[in-house]
Amino acid sequence: MKSDSDKLLSRHEKLIHSNEMKVISHVQREVDGWFVNTIMVEGWDVAFKYKRKKGYKSIVGQRINVTYYLDSYEVAGIEMDCMTVVRLKIA
Repeated sequence: MKSDSDKLLSRHEKLIHSNEMKVISHVQREVDGWFVNTIMVEGWDVAFKYKRKKGYKSIVGQRINVTYYLDSYEVAGIEMDCMTVVRLKIA
């Protein structure tokens, strides 16, 4: 039987799934009724971003399994890469 992440990966070819990633930074802020969460993962220089309707406890130091895709946004005329999270689970 396929797991939830396997089902997502088979339907969307641009998705990437990683296991046991260690969170070194977690910041959340409220924007237009949503909590925008930004996490940094050990060994990566790119931020992972996701939105939730409710606030979330800090996951600094936790190991996570995450399904994401590459995205980018512009800040002051400079294009920045980020990973948009589709699914996140504490490992």
